[in-house]
Amino acid sequence: MRIGAITDLIKVMLEECFPSVWVEGEISNLARPQSGHIYLTLKDTTATLRAVMFQGVALRTRFDIRDGQEVFARGRISVYKPRGEYQFNIEELQPKGIGALELALQQLKEKLSARGYFGSARKRPLPAYPRRVALIASATGAAIRDMLEILTQRWPLAEVIVRPSRVQGATAGAEIAAAIRHLGRLHLSGQLPLEAILIGRGGGSSEDLSAFNEEVVAHAIYESSVPIVSAIGHEVDVTIADMVADRRALTPSEAVSAMTPDQHEVLALLQYQQQRLSESMRQRIALARQRVTELAERRALRLPLESIRDHERHLDEWSERCQRAMRQLCARQNDRLHAMIAQLNSLNPLQVLVRGYTLTQLADETTLVRSIIDVDSNTTLRTRVPDGVIVSRVEGVIPEPTGLAASDVMDDRLEDEV
Repeated sequence: MRIGAITDLIKVMLEECFPSVWVEGEISNLARPQSGHIYLTLKDTTATLRAVMFQGVALRTRFDIRDGQEVFARGRISVYKPRGEYQFNIEELQPKGIGALELALQQLKEKLSARGYFGSARKRPLPAYPRRVALIASATGAAIRDMLEILTQRWPLAEVIVRPSRVQGATAGAEIAAAIRHLGRLHLSGQLPLEAILIGRGGGSSEDLSAFNEEVVAHAIYESSVPIVSAIGHEVDVTIADMVADRRALTPSEAVSAMTPDQHEVLALLQYQQQRLSESMRQRIALARQRVTELAERRALRLPLESIRDHERHLDEWSERCQRAMRQLCARQNDRLHAMIAQLNSLNPLQVLVRGYTLTQLADETTLVRSIIDVDSNTTLRTRVPDGVIVSRVEGVIPEPTGLAASDVMDDRLEDEV
């Protein structure tokens, strides 16, 4: 018998004997090729079983399959003819000890937490006095009516934009994410500036709230350019949307209270601040009046010219002192000047002329006549006397017969002085 025939016979026998069985084991050797199929090995303490999960089944599995997981698998035994190996074709896979949905939720939480989606540092504060907010909720649900009513009562100054969306069902997660992104685009473009977005719905089972545990909703909230308040279910219901949102409220009513102030409380606060301001102004006015009264009683204000007159007297005294000092200084300088003039006159060579001497020069007024040899006949002379100059012409010279006369000595003295 041919090998292929034997293999076909074994394949038929195994598939008829094990058309649908449940097995329990630990996943190992997990592989995810590009085909979308998943290849793995199921094992326990005694044996291993090669298994395959085809693409269609893999897409329907709600949790992330990993090595080391304890699972229950339902499928059929078959034979992979090219290698002559039998394998387990998985048609359904359930985690051991926990439901598939719960495991998928836990895995998604771990994934988003690792990416920082739940970090408190990225959460933004809500506006104290919002002017425009948006609500994402079911258009027919009771939650939207409650939120609008409370908003009107608490803070009617805020403009409310309602963006209807499904909050339950297979397409609810995608619709909620689309609504968040749509409002974000309107906000960033300036067409509809928003200060907060509230996502709300009433209570329900975990299946009813499953849309708010989807990854697409978490991404939309994380990437939103507007602060988001989540109010989903009741106090015990905590969804991934609650964990990613900037503020989580236990109920839609509490979310509205967290997002808006109470107009009555604001009015009371304004009235209190007005009273304090009025009282403060009255006190400041009273203090100002008292200060003005004190200033009015001061001598400088009652007799404003008295101080001016005192300063005028001081200026007059200083002016007189300065003039007296200037006169004394001028007198001293005048005496000094006369002394210097007298000293200069005593040293002036022309002073000897007053005593009867004269000073004779040639016509050029630079050459002093010292001897008869300095002149010739017809030489023009200029003789300086105390009261002027005598111009004369030489008719002749008479030499002294014997040496220097007494007048020569005087001439030498005169010359030395000159």
